[in-house]
Amino acid sequence: MREIWVVWVLFGLATVAVFETYWRIPPGELWKVHNSGFVGGIGRAFVFVGFSPAVAAFGVLPIVADRLEDRRADLLALLAGALCATVAFVQTPSHLDPKWSNTWPVVGVGLAVALTAWAAARGRPERVRTSRAGDRARLVLGAVVLFFAAPYIAAELGFHLDGVPLLGWIFQTGKLAPEPGAGYVHATVHYGHHHALDGLLLAATALLLSRLLGGIRRPGLRTLTAALLSLMLVYALTNLVNDLWIEQVVKRGWTGWQVPDVLFPKLSLAWAAMLVAAAAIYVVFFARRALLGRR
Repeated sequence: MREIWVVWVLFGLATVAVFETYWRIPPGELWKVHNSGFVGGIGRAFVFVGFSPAVAAFGVLPIVADRLEDRRADLLALLAGALCATVAFVQTPSHLDPKWSNTWPVVGVGLAVALTAWAAARGRPERVRTSRAGDRARLVLGAVVLFFAAPYIAAELGFHLDGVPLLGWIFQTGKLAPEPGAGYVHATVHYGHHHALDGLLLAATALLLSRLLGGIRRPGLRTLTAALLSLMLVYALTNLVNDLWIEQVVKRGWTGWQVPDVLFPKLSLAWAAMLVAAAAIYVVFFARRALLGRR
C-alpha cells in the first residue's frame, strides 16, 4: 500500500501548492481564473482535486477493492469510479473557477482515499512483485519526466526558472510571448497549475501503481488495472509533451504546428494513436512479462 499512499501524498502536496500560489498571485498572472486571495486559492485547489486526482483514482480503486475482498468495498469502488468519471464532463479548461459540478469528482477522490485507508487497515497484505529491470525502467522514465516537468513544478510554486543555472538556459519560462490563437502576450509559462504538471503526477501514479499489479488476485481486475495504467501513462506523457511543445517550441516561433490537445476524451486521430500506444505498453510490459510487475 506504500505506493498508493505516495500517490496520494504527491497529489496532496500539489493541492497545497495550488492553494498557496493562487492565494498569493493576482489572477491576471495566472490562467483562466477570476478570484483572488483565499477564495482564489481554495477554489482553484478544489478544481484541481476534481481533475488529475480523479483520473489517478481509476488506478487506485481496483487495487484497494481487490485487497479488501469485501462486497461493500466493491460497491463503494464502483460508486467512486462513477463519480470520478464525471471529470470528463464537468471540467472546463477555459474557466477554472469552481462550479458546483466539480463536487462530484472531488467526492469520488475522497471515497478513493477512504477506501485506501480501509485497505491499509483491514485489507489483505501483499508483497510487491516486480523486477529490478522493471524498477530501473520506472526510475529512468520517472527521472526524464521529472526533468522536463521542471518549468511546471516551478510554476506550481509560483516562480519562473529565469536565472536558475542550466534549467533557466534550457527552458523559456518568464519571457513574454504571444499566446497561440489568443491575440495577447503572456509569460511563456504562466504562474500556477498546468496540465503538464498533471502529466507528471499521473505518470508517477502509473509507474508507482504498476509495481502492485502482481499482487492483484482477481484476474479480471488485474487486466483492467494494467490496461488503465497503460492508458494513464500514455495520457500523462502526451499532455506533458503538448504543454512543452506549445511553450518551448511554438512560443519560440520555431513552428506554428501544435501537438494535438488530448486533455479530454474525444473521437480523434490523436486519441486513436494514444489507445494504440497504450495497447502496445500493455502487451509488451504487462500481459506477458514480469518486467513491470506481473505475477
